[in-house]
Amino acid sequence: MIDADFDSMKIRAEIQMDYKEEKKAEIVFKSLEVDNEGFLLSSIEGNIVDFTISSDSLGTFLSTLDDLIFSELTIEKVLESNLNNNHW
Repeated sequence: MIDADFDSMKIRAEIQMDYKEEKKAEIVFKSLEVDNEGFLLSSIEGNIVDFTISSDSLGTFLSTLDDLIFSELTIEKVLESNLNNNHW
């Protein structure tokens, strides 16, 4: 869900990532928590990680969203690599 109020230009998105395993969700949450501190809110419940991005600037909003997606994809690749190498 993305909301935009053009009078006050507050942009907000809620993103939910659902993993097959709680352990993967925990790894992603903990890995991204440090990087995202101050830029977005995050929480975890079971195998679901929720992120809320809110910004007054479209540029900042898009940069934060791009960073979140890129970082999550990187973590997924590392987890897959470890799984394929029997480190999981």
